Amino acid sequence: MTPNYDVIVVGLGHAGCEAALACARIGLKTAGITLRQDRIAVMSCNPAVGGTAKGHLVRELDALGGEMARTADATGTHCKLLNASKGPAVRASRVLCDRDLYAQVMQSTLAVQANLEIIEGEVSGLLVEGRQIAGLSLASGTTILSRKIVLTTGTFLQAVMHEGEKKSIGGRLGDGAATGLSDNLRSLGFELGRFKTGTPARLKSNSIDYSRCEVQQTDAHFFPLSLRSRPAWREGQRFPRLGPVTCHITYTNDLTHQVIRQNLHRSPLYQGEIVGRGPRYCPSLEDKVVRFAQRLRHQIFLEPEGLKSEWVYPAGISTSLPAEVQLEFLRTVPGLEEVEVARYGYAVEYDYAPPLQLKPTLETRLVDGLYFAGQLNGTSGYEEAAFQGLLAGINAAQSVKGADPLILSRRQAHGGVLLNELVTKGVDEPFRMLTSRSEHRLRLREGNADLRLVSEGHRVGLVGNQDLEIVQRRQALINDEIGRLESKGLAANLRRPEVNYAQVVVGDPTAPFLDEDVCQEVEVEIKYAGYIAQHDRTAAREESSYDDWQFPGSHRFADVRGLSTEVAEKLDRLLPLSLGQARKIAGVTPAAISVLLIYLRKARRADATSAPVDKLLTVDRFAHNSIISGS
Repeated sequence: MTPNYDVIVVGLGHAGCEAALACARIGLKTAGITLRQDRIAVMSCNPAVGGTAKGHLVRELDALGGEMARTADATGTHCKLLNASKGPAVRASRVLCDRDLYAQVMQSTLAVQANLEIIEGEVSGLLVEGRQIAGLSLASGTTILSRKIVLTTGTFLQAVMHEGEKKSIGGRLGDGAATGLSDNLRSLGFELGRFKTGTPARLKSNSIDYSRCEVQQTDAHFFPLSLRSRPAWREGQRFPRLGPVTCHITYTNDLTHQVIRQNLHRSPLYQGEIVGRGPRYCPSLEDKVVRFAQRLRHQIFLEPEGLKSEWVYPAGISTSLPAEVQLEFLRTVPGLEEVEVARYGYAVEYDYAPPLQLKPTLETRLVDGLYFAGQLNGTSGYEEAAFQGLLAGINAAQSVKGADPLILSRRQAHGGVLLNELVTKGVDEPFRMLTSRSEHRLRLREGNADLRLVSEGHRVGLVGNQDLEIVQRRQALINDEIGRLESKGLAANLRRPEVNYAQVVVGDPTAPFLDEDVCQEVEVEIKYAGYIAQHDRTAAREESSYDDWQFPGSHRFADVRGLSTEVAEKLDRLLPLSLGQARKIAGVTPAAISVLLIYLRKARRADATSAPVDKLLTVDRFAHNSIISGS
């Protein structure tokens, strides 16, 4: 039978939008299936794009031809460069968006996209002939045939929402769940697991006493996330384009924590009602109070959900406690003593498919032509989902065309690290991208994402000739200026940490006029060339010998200073015998490996000198931090 479509994308959240747009823009007849059209691209949790490591992903996605960055630029209300005082490897952009407008802009983008048809419906099963995907069936009884299918179901597979003792079916408040597809996937041989996520209450802005909170203004000067927004930035258009709005910060306190402790028995997390594991890096407030009992307070970011919205998102206090308990603990927080709640927080439990079942292209190993992307693969976060959606869409399209797939290496992109970690190590909790996961983080900066990846976006047909030429000209300007500074002996001055580019070229009549982003990249390239070269030499020398580094017979990883709690817990549980074994454990980052390597070197020296064992447990913090941040 003749397929109805070249590619069908199931689910139109952040992953599905990128996948559908990529396939359609490459020229394939594409369908996007969603439970409700008016819920496409909804920001289910925080109304922001970017953040630590996530900003890197968004800029990489944009360089490849994705849409998230441009939509965030168009709907931004508040901008921040995080880690601005640290090395360039960990600096990250974050844009607070108008939540409703973000969805509307993305919906409009999909609506006018050629080759793309939007279909409302619930997918009940996949049609497979032999090992090849053939199409799908809807709950309505309709059958649709397709050559490729990209599955991006988010938190909707067998989804259950928890608010205290209350349970309801749905992957998001106001939406239903996909109830038949999980059984179908299992019947095809796929393994499924159970994860959970959560969201905080939404607060009414006019009930908050902002005078009792700290003010957090938007950055006065901010680079847009998208390459395609840069012309407007150069012409003086401000970013964020809307607003800006003012955010605020407040904190929990001992009284807040007392209320939570007294009501833990009413939390589905502690009743055993939720069996799925939640995200380590975005824990519920209940988890924070229990796991970090020594902490006297926890930070809360009060973020307006839009320019005209009356709702405020309190980032940092997701919860599944009953509504009355939520109101009680909220009113113990400075500034929230009289707060009114527009919508209470809840947890969502859902099915996911462990990503070891995937090829590096995100095509499944069991069924040819079937791709998984987004939270279905056990990740958390809009940006991680969007990047996977883009890569799955590109590779589905490349397969239809008979062209080479796009597989990014760990050296090319944080997105390459993301996919490599998923398909080679798997996940045992919702995965979040971190800069520390990348051993090449000094190379993989936000500022050079276009230089690294635009050529790949052009190769697959998502980046036009004009955008490619702009980036090629930018690279040429950077190279020429580095060469000029080297030839005049000025580069040596710029390598000093306290000296910036403007100071080096002041009074130099031969200095060219360059855009600010070019100047910044010249400065970073010169300052960190030595660190990068040193890293490359060290990595080449050590890569082949990790198995030779054996851990001492009696030690606790928790005592190795410099390891995160997450990594130490995993290592103490699994007890690898060598550094080579430790590298293969999910969640053990390259940053952790560098800490352990320093620890083992100290151990060898101590064996030779009979140094006390407690001396082994202190990692050289300066050496480690220089590797991590490039500082």
